[in-house]
Amino acid sequence: MRYISTRGQAPALSFEEVVLTGMASDGGLYVPETIPTLSTADLEAMAGLSYAEIAFRVMKPFVGGEIDDDTFRQLVEDAYATFSHEAVVPLNQLASNHFLLELFHGPTLAFKDVALQLLGRILDHFLAKRGERAVIMGATSGDTGSAAIEGCRHCDNLDIFILHPHNRVSEVQRRQMTSVLADNVFNIAIEGDFDDAQAMVKASFADQAFLNGTRLVAVNSINWARIMAQVVYYVASAVALGAPHREVSFSVPSANFGNVFAGYVAYRMGLPVKQFVVATNANDILHRTLADNDFSKQALKATLAPSMDIVVSSNFERLLFEAYDRNGDAVRDLLERFQQEPAVLAEAPLATLREKFVSHSVDDDTILEVIREAHGRTKELLDPHTATGYRAAERMRADASTPMITLATAHPAKFADAVLQAGFEGVPLPAHMAGLLEREERYTVLPAELEAVQAFVAEQRR
Repeated sequence: MRYISTRGQAPALSFEEVVLTGMASDGGLYVPETIPTLSTADLEAMAGLSYAEIAFRVMKPFVGGEIDDDTFRQLVEDAYATFSHEAVVPLNQLASNHFLLELFHGPTLAFKDVALQLLGRILDHFLAKRGERAVIMGATSGDTGSAAIEGCRHCDNLDIFILHPHNRVSEVQRRQMTSVLADNVFNIAIEGDFDDAQAMVKASFADQAFLNGTRLVAVNSINWARIMAQVVYYVASAVALGAPHREVSFSVPSANFGNVFAGYVAYRMGLPVKQFVVATNANDILHRTLADNDFSKQALKATLAPSMDIVVSSNFERLLFEAYDRNGDAVRDLLERFQQEPAVLAEAPLATLREKFVSHSVDDDTILEVIREAHGRTKELLDPHTATGYRAAERMRADASTPMITLATAHPAKFADAVLQAGFEGVPLPAHMAGLLEREERYTVLPAELEAVQAFVAEQRR
């Protein structure tokens, strides 16, 4: 298996190289040169299997033999043994033909655990094989940071630096990161927003001279292994509801677009998907692009769903690459225009996207309304991000006969403020997080200046 850049000017890499590289040298994102397929028989054979075994079978073609089967199976089993539910990502029926896919049973109560518990293990495996150390540098709008830290805190060959926007994540999200006092964990609070942090991470990957030869590794959804691991729960949930012999639909709370792109990969592999509903909060670039062909930046709005407070959806580039028939030049030209001025997609690629994707956007008042409404109808308490997906599923589903799966991306306890504003007393943290709000914290506040951040990383790495 080889991987190519969405901008067409970087060398093709192996799976190991892609995992250790992150962003392509031409500024693009890596995708498989060819997307592997799952036959009807392959999907049928997954019925009743454990999540770890389905994961091994779905991801094996992407690994391309670069980790031997016994070792890879063990890495997968170890990753999902950290989840508190035996099913790892259980399905919960909300209504007739509407299901909640609970992705929050990992160590940090968010869907990012599904990929990052595995990615940390894969990275440590490859670095140990090479006899190397590496620095992880990532930006988070809330959930990626804590999941990355939990996935990598025990890694012998990694130091991890996570940038989060100062005072713009929930207290639970912050403390899940800053209360991990491991020697290889460094938290940086940036005096800016998520996009400032993301821009500095991207700039650091573009020019890594500040590390004097130490490898810089990405753990956000720039890294293909994140997408690969997320493909699995689309396959597992669809098979549980009758695939490949019936279509399913998915509603996905969306910001950086990696989660829903993983679903698209599952579809391209052969999973029968009727539609993908892209749900956004008031930061609605994805909705505006799909609904109105308005591919433009707007000022960031702070919302009750902070993990979705993103102006630029990095992984949308991967879908654009597919929509533009894998024409890297066309994607590069479009994204260069987008950086300078409002852009529009060409007619044919937009029509291609609209064949499978619809979208819906909700504001904060609607999020609170949906939390109350969903609890009244189903007795389930949704976090504010999942609430966007729930409303989008109801508004945009193509038909009632196709099972709709809404992805529950976080446990409501992570966003207690929104739950309180919706009129509930709150949600207790699970037992393994008891005392989180009283734990010692360690983090460094830095200005949103690339030189300051890079100097800190260079000085603190082990």
